[in-house]
This record gives sequence, C-alpha cells and structure tokens, in this order.
Amino acid sequence: MLRPWKLKIQLDPQSEKAIYLQLADAIIADIRSGRLKGGTALPGSRALANELQLNRNTIVEALNVLLNEEWIISRERKGTFVAEELPILSKRRSGSSEDKPREEKAPLFHIIFDDGAPDSKIAPIDELVRAYRQIFKQKGRWQMMGYGCEYGEVEFRGALAQMLNHQRGMQVDADKICVTRGSQMAMYLTAHCLLTKGDAILIETPGYKPAWKAFEATGATLLPVRVDKDGLLISDVETHLQSGKRIKALYTTPHHQYPTTVTLSLQRRLELVRLSNEHGFTIIEDDYDNEFHFGYRPVLPICSFEGMKNFVYIGTMSKVVAPALRIGYLVCGRPALLDKAADLRKIIDVQGDTIMEQAVLQLINDGTIKRHLKRATGYYRSKRDFTAGLLQTHLAEKALFDTPDGGLAFWVLPNKKTDWPSVSKKLQAKGIKIITPEQYSFGKMENGIRLSYGSLSEKQLEEGIAALGRLL
Repeated sequence: MLRPWKLKIQLDPQSEKAIYLQLADAIIADIRSGRLKGGTALPGSRALANELQLNRNTIVEALNVLLNEEWIISRERKGTFVAEELPILSKRRSGSSEDKPREEKAPLFHIIFDDGAPDSKIAPIDELVRAYRQIFKQKGRWQMMGYGCEYGEVEFRGALAQMLNHQRGMQVDADKICVTRGSQMAMYLTAHCLLTKGDAILIETPGYKPAWKAFEATGATLLPVRVDKDGLLISDVETHLQSGKRIKALYTTPHHQYPTTVTLSLQRRLELVRLSNEHGFTIIEDDYDNEFHFGYRPVLPICSFEGMKNFVYIGTMSKVVAPALRIGYLVCGRPALLDKAADLRKIIDVQGDTIMEQAVLQLINDGTIKRHLKRATGYYRSKRDFTAGLLQTHLAEKALFDTPDGGLAFWVLPNKKTDWPSVSKKLQAKGIKIITPEQYSFGKMENGIRLSYGSLSEKQLEEGIAALGRLL
C-alpha cells in the first residue's frame, strides 16, 4: 500500500518531553497544518522505526497516544489512517505548555478536621487480617463463597444482638437485625421503607446532612427541630405534631448529637417515647459513636426504654474497627418493616460481605474487639483532654466550647458572627481543611463548627487549632 507522506520530523533527545510524545505532537502538527489529510495512511511502526532510528516500542507508544486522542484510526489488516473527523482541540493531551489545557488542581491538605472519624492507625488491622486468613483455612470454606442471607450472617447478627442486649439495655434477637454496608446504607433502607412522597420527617437542626439526603430522596418533607444544651426541643416536636402534617418519623442522634455533641436529657427521652407512642411516628435513632464514651457509662438508647413501640435503631462497626470496614446494621421491632428493608437491600446489593462479617465475628468472640475498645477509649480520652487544652489556650476568649463526655469531636461556637467561608479559604491556603457550617445547617446558617480530633496527631491538632485561633 502506498503511503505518500514524507517524514519531516525533528526529535530532540535533550528535551524534557519524552521522545514518543515529541513524535506524536509532530504528527499532530502535520495534521493540523493540513500536510496530513483525513484518510491518509501512515507508515507502519517498523517503517517509522527504521526511518527515525528509534525503538519500535517508542513508535507504538506514539501511535497509541494518537489513537487514544482520536487523531488517527486503526483498520484491521489495513493499517493506521488520519481520522476523517478530528478531535476537539480542547480534549487533546499535549506535552507543549502552550497547548496544554489549564486544569484546576485539587488543594492538598496536611491537616483535615473531619466530622469525627477514628484514627485508623490504632485499628486492629493485624488481628483482622489473621482472622480473615484463618477463615480460608477452615473446613467447608467453599460454602462461604456462595450466596448468603440478605439479613447478614446469622451468627454475626446473634453476636450483635448479644452486644446490644448486654451493653445497651435492649431486648432484641438476631431476627430483628439486618446487617448493611455501613450506617448510611441502613439510613437509606430505612428511609425508603418507611417514607413516601407527602410524608414528613422531623430532623434535628443543626444535624447530619447525609441522612437528610436519604430522607429527601423518598419525596418526604423535612421539618426542623432545634437543639439546645439538653438535646432536641420537645416543644418543637409538639408544634409540628399539632400542624396537621403527616409526620411519619423523627430522626435523632441522642447519645452525642451531631454536630453539637450534646446528650439528650432523660426527661426529653421519656417525652419523646410518649409522643411517639401517642402519635404513631417512628423514632429513627442513629447511635453512630456509642462505643467512645469517657464517663461512667454511655446513656442507654431511646429504643431500650420499656414500652417503646415504633423505632429503628442504626449502628455501625466502622468506627469500632476502621472507616474502610463497611459494616453497619439496623434494628427494628416490626418484622414487616425489617423484611421490607431486607428485600430492598437484596435489590441493591444481594447480600453483604459475609467473609468480613465472619472475620469480625471472630474478633468479637476471641475478645479482640473488647480489648481494642478499652485501649481506644483511653487513647481518645487522652487526645480529647489534649485538644481541650489547646482550645483553652487559643480560643478561650474567642469562642465557647464544652468538653464532651464522648465522641471524637468538639462543638466550637465563636463569640461573634464568623465569616466561615473566608476563614475556611485562609486555612486552606495553609493546608488546613475544616467542615464549614453549611454542611450541617438547615435554613439559617449556624455559627458554630464541629472540630474533630480522633484522626489527627497532637502536632496536627496544635498547628490547626492555633491557626484557627489566629483567624477568629
């Protein structure tokens, strides 16, 4: 086949640009100038290699670049040809600075105040890996490679039920639990099994926006309930109940309210149970960090109260072990609702990670989880106290804050109205990232911020809090 194109390519071995990119760009330049017309056949890779005295692999790399960027096309058993329709110039890659499109580079942060993630460096990873390996050495291990139960492994659910009954005062069994891939999936399943368009759900404000998004996806209306030092305001709940709207549920984080860290008082818990039973709405209780409590013992969940009729309790193992471990669960006393959640979960995911559930079950049974939580509680208590000292040093005259009795974050409320977008931008310039109030505000913008400490080192905490203090 005749290929009339004459080579006029100059390559510079001293250039910082790779040879194959120089070759690709030279061919592109000939295409753009019109020397190479659409449909023109290119020399074969061997011919180009001989002509340019280059390794054939270099030629192949250059041709691959041209193919990927759609400057040329390949026809089976015929060769490569200039494309009839040339790519949009803004799409192409070029090694030349004058043609390279400007790309926004994501800022790099060396300090991130997240929403309260644990420190994965202290997670029992070695123990988890060992448990995982042991499972594959068991007799009958092939049986675990098939499909399992959409509710989760029954032995694992039994272990969760035992933990909830002994440590959180609940009265449940394995049949009332559905294991999910993290608490957010549990939230999604609950929302779509409980709510429909036209329903209303009460939410705490400030509050947890990912949960709000799950509720909004059903078409339900969100109604805000304010929070003070004793948790959500019962008076707001009563006002909504008297409004005539079809209120199906209330979502709450009563143990350590997100984001303010306050604990719902006993009196308000009792009132909430009474109102739920009286009006028939379901209490969705998100107990996202029950394990990390530094007082005498955690306050028992609302759904542990005797006489509680309509509840869904959501928990997670992700913070117990590590965030990457996506194991959550929902507990419900109404079989029909739990079955509906399991059916929906099966459509989305068929089943959970049964092997990981078995591995975590082994860590529960051999005492690894219990020992880890004991060490972790001491570790985070010490880090909380260190953080409290830093806040006292750098923010005492600029903001209000209480030392929380649990969880992995502080709620910091500046004495004056703060321009958080401006503060955030200045911190980002220093490589520091914070969660700004729009992430948990409903309607009116909050002035406080949630400042986590769990995943940061003491050095990072000191640098980050000192920088924040200078800007407030």
